[in-house]
Amino acid sequence: MEFPTTRMRRLRKNAKIRDIVRETKLQKEDLIYPIYFKEELQEMEKEEISSLPGEFRYSLDAGVEFAKQLEDKGLKSIIVFGIPKEETKDEIASPDYSATGIVQKAIRKLKKETNLVVISDVCLCQYTSHGHCGMIRENDDTDDGIEILNDESLPYIAKVALSHAEAGADIVAPSDMMDGRVGAIRQTLDDEGYENVMIMSYSAKYASAFYEPFRVAACSSPHLGDRKSYQMDPGNSLEAIRECELDVIEGTDFLMVKPALPYLDVVRMVRDEFMLPLVAYNVSGEYSMIMAAIEKGFLTERAILESLLSIKRAGADLIITNFAPYLLFNELIE
Repeated sequence: MEFPTTRMRRLRKNAKIRDIVRETKLQKEDLIYPIYFKEELQEMEKEEISSLPGEFRYSLDAGVEFAKQLEDKGLKSIIVFGIPKEETKDEIASPDYSATGIVQKAIRKLKKETNLVVISDVCLCQYTSHGHCGMIRENDDTDDGIEILNDESLPYIAKVALSHAEAGADIVAPSDMMDGRVGAIRQTLDDEGYENVMIMSYSAKYASAFYEPFRVAACSSPHLGDRKSYQMDPGNSLEAIRECELDVIEGTDFLMVKPALPYLDVVRMVRDEFMLPLVAYNVSGEYSMIMAAIEKGFLTERAILESLLSIKRAGADLIITNFAPYLLFNELIE
C-alpha cells in the first residue's frame, strides 16, 4: 500500500507548528477602537449601549481613562465619535465644528494624556436635526421627498475636519459619502497649515443594515428618509473601485471598506487594485450578532478571532472593531 509523500497534516500537528506556519496573523497594531463620547455625561460617568453588548458611551474623563487602559494593553489607535446634546442640533450641524464640541475636547485630552494615534470620524449626521450626513432640501422627485445636497455640504464637512485638526487629530476620517469631500478637506487642511494631517476616507461605504446598533449608540438615525442616495448599493462591487480611485486622486492617505464581513470580496478587490493602507470597518452589526450568538450559547468566543482573521486574510491592513477590548484584556493577540 502506498502512502502519500506530501502530508499536509505535518504542518498542523501541534500548536507550536501551527503558530510558526500561520499565513495570516492579527496583531495589536492592526486594531482601531471606536469610542463614543457623550456630552451630557459628567466626571467618570458611562452608560451602557443597549445595542452593543459590553460597550458604553463615555464622559470625557471616563472615556480617556478607558483609552489609557487599552493603551497599556497595547492599543495603538482610536477613532472618536461624539454625541452632542440633543437641543444643540440644527440643520447645519453647528456643534460639529465648534472648538468646544465634545469630539474636539476628546481629541485634545487624548493627545495630552495618551500616545495613541487619534482618528476622528468626520460626519454631520450626529449633529444635524434631521440626522443626515449632508444638508437637505425638499424634492418631490426623490424616493422620500428630500434631497441630500452634495456640493453645499462640502464646506461644512471641511470645517469639521479642520476643527478636528486644530484640536490635534492625527487623522481625519470623512464618513459622509458626499462626492468630492476628500478633495475639499485636503484643500482646506493644506490652506490652513495642516498639510501633515492625514485623511482616512470611508471610500466604499455601503448602505448597510449592519449599521443599526451604531445608530442607536451614536443617536444618528435619520429622522426622515434613508441614506441610499449617497451610500453605496450593496449589489455593486466595481463601483467600489471607482469610489476608491477618486479618493486616491483627491488625496486620501488611507482607503476603507465598510462593512467588513459581508464585503470581504470588496476588501480583496480594493487590496489588489491599490497600494494605499487599507482599513476595514468591522461594524456594529457584525459585533452585535456575534456577541448575541455567544450569549445565547450558539457560538463560542473563538468566533471573534476567526471573524477578524478573515478580514485580515482578505487584505485589510487595519480593522476598526468593538472587539478590541476583549482581545486586548484577554491577551489573545500579540
